[in-house]
Amino acid sequence: MFVKDLRCSKCGRIYSLEEKPVMCINKDLGRLDIRYDYEAIKNAVKPEDLAKREFHMWRYREFLPVPNGKYIVSLGEGGTPLIKAGRLAEKLGLKKLYLKDETRNPTGSFKDRCMSVSVSMAKYFGFKRAVVASSGNAAAALAAYGARAGIEVYAFVPDFAGYGKIAQLLFYGAKVFRVKWVEAEDPTVKMMRLLAEKYGFYPSPSFGPFNPYQIEGPKTIAMEIVEQLGWNVPDQVFVPTGAASLLTGVYNGFRDWNNVGWINKYPRMVAVQPEGNHPFVRAWMEKVDPDKIRPWEKPPKTIATGLEDTFPWDGDAGLRALYNTNGYGVVVSDEEILEAMKLLASLEGLFAEPSGAAGLAGLIKALEDGEVDRDETVVVLVTGHGLKDPDIVKKSAGDAPTINPDPQEFFVKAKEFYKVDFN
Repeated sequence: MFVKDLRCSKCGRIYSLEEKPVMCINKDLGRLDIRYDYEAIKNAVKPEDLAKREFHMWRYREFLPVPNGKYIVSLGEGGTPLIKAGRLAEKLGLKKLYLKDETRNPTGSFKDRCMSVSVSMAKYFGFKRAVVASSGNAAAALAAYGARAGIEVYAFVPDFAGYGKIAQLLFYGAKVFRVKWVEAEDPTVKMMRLLAEKYGFYPSPSFGPFNPYQIEGPKTIAMEIVEQLGWNVPDQVFVPTGAASLLTGVYNGFRDWNNVGWINKYPRMVAVQPEGNHPFVRAWMEKVDPDKIRPWEKPPKTIATGLEDTFPWDGDAGLRALYNTNGYGVVVSDEEILEAMKLLASLEGLFAEPSGAAGLAGLIKALEDGEVDRDETVVVLVTGHGLKDPDIVKKSAGDAPTINPDPQEFFVKAKEFYKVDFN
C-alpha cells in the first residue's frame, strides 16, 4: 500500500487509510485528498515494468488507493484507445489531434474508472449499500460495479434524466428514484447526503467531497495518454467539465508522474462547460480564489446533462489545475455541442453523447479564439457514448418513480416500488 494519508481540503484534518474515512467528520464538505509515498512507489515500480502488464486501468495499481488486489472490483475498464483523428484534424487545420475514446469502457463512459476504484474501496471497508446522486453515467457505473461486488445500489437521478440511462440502472438491479429539480441546488445530492449521513450508506457520486476514492480513477486517463504518445506529454488536453472532478483527476495523473520523475512537464488543462451551466469556467474567467467559487444561480439548461452540476464540487482543485498549467476555460452553446457530435460521428466514427462531445466543441471554440497553435499536440477527451436513450428498452426494464426531495416520500416510494422497508 502506497497511501501515506488523507487530508481534508477544508480543515486540514489528517486521516489514515486504516480509519476507513469517506467524508471529513467535521462535515465541512472538504475533499479528503489522498497523499502517496512517491519514494516508495519509485522503488516498487519502473516505467519498463508497465510494458509487462495488461493494458487496463489497474496497470497503474501503485498509484491507486486500494490496499490489496483481492479487493479490486473490475470489469476491464481503462485501456481505451487514443485515436489519431486525421480527417477531423485536417478539417480543423491541426497537425496532431488525438481523441481519447472513453466510450469504450464497460458501461459506456469514463465513470467506470471512478466506480471501479470507489466500489473496490467499499468492498475493502465492508459496505453493503451504496448511494449515488447522478445524471446517469456515474449511477450506471456504480450500479454495474455494485452488481459485480454484491453491493446494493440506490440511485437518485434528476427527473429529466434520459430513459436509456435509467433503464441501464434498472437492469443492473439498482433502486432508482427520479427527483424533481425546481431550485438551483441539486436535489439528488440532498437525498444522497441524507442516506449517507443518517443511514450509513456508502456515498459514491463522481465528485470528491462525498467520496475521495473515485477521483483517483481518472488519473489513469493521463497515464495512458502519456504511454500512448510514446512517453510524451501533449500540449493541451480538453476536458468536458461539470463538477470539475474529471479535470482534477486527469491533472492528478500528470502530477503523480511528475512527482515520480517519469515525466517533467504538464499539458495546458482546458475545461469546457455549456452556456446553460458554467459556474466553474465563470470562476476561472473572474480569477476567483479556488475556495470561493459561486454556484450557478438557477437550474441548469443544457443538452449536456452530464455537465449539469450547478456547483463544481471539485472546483477548488480544478481551478488550481488550470492556474498551475496555464490552462483556461471555454464556454460552448448547445448548438456548438451538437455540431461537435456530428463531426465526431461523420469524420471519425465516434458516436458521443452531448456531454461526451463538449470537449471537441471547446477545441473548435479555442481555435477560433487563438488559444491553440496549429502545430501543437492536442488531446480531446470523448467521455460518454451516444447510445444512452433507446426507447425500446423501456418496455422490458420498467420505469422509475418520481419523487420530491423529501425523505418521507422516498421511504414510501422505496417500499411501494422496490419492496424495501427501512422500519
